[in-house]
Amino acid sequence: MRKTVTVSLAALIALYFVGGVSARHEIFPWPQLSALKKTVVGEKPAPSRYTFDDKERLVGDESKAAVPCPRQTDRTAVLLLLGQSNAANDGGQRYRSEYGARVVNAFDNRCFIAASPLLGSTHTKGEYWTRLGNELIASGQNDSVILAPLAYSGSDVARWAAGGDLNPVLVDSVKKLQDSGYRVTSVLWVQGEADFVLGTTAEAYQQRFMSMVETLRQHGVEAPVYISIASKCLEPSNGGFKEHVSDNAIVQAQLALSKSGHGIREGANTDALLDGDDRYDDCHIGGTGAEKVSLAWLNRLRGDLHLETSR
Repeated sequence: MRKTVTVSLAALIALYFVGGVSARHEIFPWPQLSALKKTVVGEKPAPSRYTFDDKERLVGDESKAAVPCPRQTDRTAVLLLLGQSNAANDGGQRYRSEYGARVVNAFDNRCFIAASPLLGSTHTKGEYWTRLGNELIASGQNDSVILAPLAYSGSDVARWAAGGDLNPVLVDSVKKLQDSGYRVTSVLWVQGEADFVLGTTAEAYQQRFMSMVETLRQHGVEAPVYISIASKCLEPSNGGFKEHVSDNAIVQAQLALSKSGHGIREGANTDALLDGDDRYDDCHIGGTGAEKVSLAWLNRLRGDLHLETSR
């Protein structure tokens, strides 16, 4: 009996040391046993401060606390921010409000002091809209800025048109802004890279974009819609190409739309404005790019305001 106990104890000690060495150096049998455990038991996801909806849109962030929504006046900018990754939380630089609750992120009938990442769009990196809000106040153009983001990484324009899966989400977002007492003052659209890769024709792009605009008009959004000139997203890792052709069907469509009337105006031209150093991965906008793009939007919004007040 004593001999059996001694042998068993020695075997357990040997297994203990073998297991420790195996785990430390990732050698047999540790990787195999670990994989078997994940298959049988399932891998428990690591805890995160972020919450996403079924379309991977950021809808919750434990670091954010709701604040009273500012009342809209004629000095308030209410910006509906639409598009794909370069309008979403895919930026290489984070920002936060420099004016407290004067720059807020409006989402789901609540307001939060604006800080990257913004609720309402996909991913959890940076964005330049909060910087734009700071600049609008610093310039003296606005006393408060309401940022209402709704941007989906990789989305093509067909998803936003009537019949697309994002069209009802757009309608819901507009209704919630209205329920919060807000009237959209500008719609800023940054999208086109996905359609360039897909080979969407200029005619199809225009039709689908106008379908989205018609959705906005049908639901009470009378504000100008600014369309960016955006089609550049390079490298296969980003779903793009090795090289970019500047004069392409998407750019042609965007330029034509910006001159078509219907309350559509040309927005920031990110294709022309940004060079390779401004994109941290040949596609998405880094810190220097965020500075350039937010300033371009500021000048565009200020320029159009001065034009309207002079009429």
